[in-house]
Amino acid sequence: MKDEVLAQLNDLKIGKDTSITSNSHNENSRKKESHAKAKEPSNQLKNGLLGWYAVCSKRELKEDTPYCLTMFNEPLVIYRDKESNLRCVKDLCPHRGASFIGGEVIDGELVCPYHGARFSSNGECTNLNRITCNHIVDDNYNNYASKIHLYQYICKEIGDYIYIYYTGNAKTSLKDFEVTDQLETRFVESYGFDISDYAYEEVIVDFKCDWARIVENHIDILHLFWVHGETIPDNDVNRKVITSFNQEITREKNQIESKYKYKDKGNKEFIRIKFLPPGRVVIYKGDPSDSRYIQILDHIPLSNNQARVIVRHYRKFMKNKFITELLLFKKLQHRVFYKVFAEDYMILRTQTYNNQMGFVEKDNIKLLGEDKMVQYYWDWFKSSNIKDNPWELFPTNTDTNTVHQDIAMLYPPANNTRVKENSRSLFINILIRILIPIGFLVVLI
Repeated sequence: MKDEVLAQLNDLKIGKDTSITSNSHNENSRKKESHAKAKEPSNQLKNGLLGWYAVCSKRELKEDTPYCLTMFNEPLVIYRDKESNLRCVKDLCPHRGASFIGGEVIDGELVCPYHGARFSSNGECTNLNRITCNHIVDDNYNNYASKIHLYQYICKEIGDYIYIYYTGNAKTSLKDFEVTDQLETRFVESYGFDISDYAYEEVIVDFKCDWARIVENHIDILHLFWVHGETIPDNDVNRKVITSFNQEITREKNQIESKYKYKDKGNKEFIRIKFLPPGRVVIYKGDPSDSRYIQILDHIPLSNNQARVIVRHYRKFMKNKFITELLLFKKLQHRVFYKVFAEDYMILRTQTYNNQMGFVEKDNIKLLGEDKMVQYYWDWFKSSNIKDNPWELFPTNTDTNTVHQDIAMLYPPANNTRVKENSRSLFINILIRILIPIGFLVVLI
């Protein structure tokens, strides 16, 4: 009997010499630990805050200029090598620690602007491995150069999107990465609609606020009516028709999906929203199979209080290129987009401030029924932040030079240069379209 008891204790990983008192203490500790774990945010999603991010579209890449951005404060550069393969490297020249900002891409080689060090891949087109310095100053340094490599991340182009597999740990060889998150889950064609039935417009927007708050904003349905009701050209979205909805939420390993249905109107589906971690939100106007328009929003965490969003607005109407060009549809759409995101901007910045000041505590926040998806999102975020802790990979402080933050904000609403350019271009093109028929009339008369 004694042997059986000892065997059971061994199975429980409790030593033979453990006293009843210590056993009781361990049991109480386990109960406290279990209680503490119960209070931690739950998370059924597989992917955390690290993984595949869409960081730009291919139209943003220039043939002779590196594309620069930051991810969680880490400066990065994207360019195409000699074989037109995409490369994403840490923005750090290993010669003297200079940035590649202001550098060039010459014949597929990344050139440092400080001393002209040239970096290229030595591998075949199908063998993406190291990026090595192949020249600096003159031939006397060839041996020196051959031992210098750039740190990089996996970078892919799918459907006009440029993705990087961000881990916070760049490596000199791409073979050293272990990819645990499949890129196939990001294919737009897998989102339940036929992309060939749609045309789309794209805008990029920048925000000086917390990245996580922007994602929250884009999975929130009720604010559409109140904040954007006068801007969004949709009779179903305005302050006069704001209403509560029945909600169906599905949580899977790759996404959270919420269907919002009218409580009247025969339970008709109004909007469907998907959150695909770490940074993509898809919004359908109704069922995906016959949705009139669909938005895909990719959220990029640049640095502390700075984020970028790539917005693609797919539509089943106005697909004829000649007509859309004639009617200046793209410029008009951009004007609407810029106004919509400007309407959110102050809200997002003040939410960021209130959260950073510790004002957004549980007792101060009371969620509605339609906020259930928001709660699930924050559960995921808090759980993932504990696990991945990406902002602590490259932390900044008050002494950190802000050079990358100073040049990062290129788009509205943080930088309104493009709003002014779009308005000016819209005015000129409208004027031309008015003057041309008047000119014909003058000639005929």
